[in-house]
Amino acid sequence: MRLLVCGGAGFIGSNFIHYVLEKYSDCRIVNYDKLTYAGNLDNHTAIASDPRYSFVLGDITDLDHLREVINREGITHVINFAAETHVDRSIHGGAREFVLTNTLGVQMILDAVRSCAIEKFINVSTDEVYGSLQLDEDRLFTESTPIWPNMPYAAAKAGGDLMCNAYFVTHKVPVVVTHCSNNYGPYQFPEKVIPFFIFKLLRGERVPVYGDGLNVRDWIHVRDHAAALALLLFEGVPGEVYNIGADNERSNLEITKMILETMGYGEDRIEYVTDRPGHDRRYGIDATKIRSLGWQPEYTREEFKRGLTETIAWYKHNTDWVENLWAKKQSEMNSFQKTLEKSQVQMKSAT
Repeated sequence: MRLLVCGGAGFIGSNFIHYVLEKYSDCRIVNYDKLTYAGNLDNHTAIASDPRYSFVLGDITDLDHLREVINREGITHVINFAAETHVDRSIHGGAREFVLTNTLGVQMILDAVRSCAIEKFINVSTDEVYGSLQLDEDRLFTESTPIWPNMPYAAAKAGGDLMCNAYFVTHKVPVVVTHCSNNYGPYQFPEKVIPFFIFKLLRGERVPVYGDGLNVRDWIHVRDHAAALALLLFEGVPGEVYNIGADNERSNLEITKMILETMGYGEDRIEYVTDRPGHDRRYGIDATKIRSLGWQPEYTREEFKRGLTETIAWYKHNTDWVENLWAKKQSEMNSFQKTLEKSQVQMKSAT
């Protein structure tokens, strides 16, 4: 297998590359990434000299370059992690880049896959395309749940999903779509809640919790997600959708308290802030379909505390990675944080 990993310098893509190189000695990987603010080649320092791995700077919206790389490298399979993923950025910073990458970018990959006779393409999407569940309803997202996104980020991802279905039906492009729940683990950019809270606590700051903190997400360790995706490279049926989740629903407040407890802080470090617009109340994944292929998460609900503790320890022990990230990205992160805080003040004043 010669695998093109689009967006392989991001959080999930990086962990996936590490996982595949560990598990499959005969697989060659080309990491194709635009290196936007969330892309970080420091994630691959440990494998940079591995002859099975190479990096190409590229944008998934550049169809000619995609085709050139696929043909030059003899690519047989493609997986796409490249995406704009930060919900708050899609709300407060504008949705244009989200549509360009998450919808148009997927279409460009589909065109490249179609013209280059790729054996299989996996498009990694999100459970957020399904919209929201109620806290008290006895229901989970299944693969047949209608797509009904409530936020610009999720709508842009849904656009990519719909393109995948259209290209499979119309052109028989061998594409598999996955919808995964919230990931946690090493190498995650600190705009996401778990590393964001860890870094704020390490700097002696309080952690902001939206609204009442009762919004629920299904949490999965990124290594378990990587294992599921690797399985689908071999077992996934083109034209099918697979939900990936660990049956580990937790409220944001519960996650916050677990982080505080693990790091030795009290609940006085919580700062409740104005809820964000369109904040979905609950996501819950039914992963029966992919479990039927033999996949099981290592970090189950019962093992979540272990996974969270290991994640916190990783960030605390990998100080070089953390310091390099802050040095490279701090200006970008500070700029958006100011935009977010300004929007929160405006929303609070309006109410």
